[in-house]
Amino acid sequence: MDIRIQAIHFDASEQLEAFIQKKVSKLGKFYDDILTAEVTLKLIKPESALNKHVGISLKIKNGDCFAEKTSDTFEESIDESVAALEKQLVKIKEKSRIK
Repeated sequence: MDIRIQAIHFDASEQLEAFIQKKVSKLGKFYDDILTAEVTLKLIKPESALNKHVGISLKIKNGDCFAEKTSDTFEESIDESVAALEKQLVKIKEKSRIK
């Protein structure tokens, strides 16, 4: 799976990028045919409590999956987005098994 990370209006640290790689690559356990993952990181202005926005888009053989979350830290937003995508991928896999 090819993982692309895009930080809008700031530079993501290597530590954050490594965290994203680790979390998003685990989605391969839930669905084998993930082609690419695009992760978008954005800081919402003005500086407030919930200002870290993450959007994760997965390109899979049968279509796309997308999740976006906003929270206090990028790590928390990534965890929540990955959890939402896990549910979507499990649903897609179950539907394809039925057919």
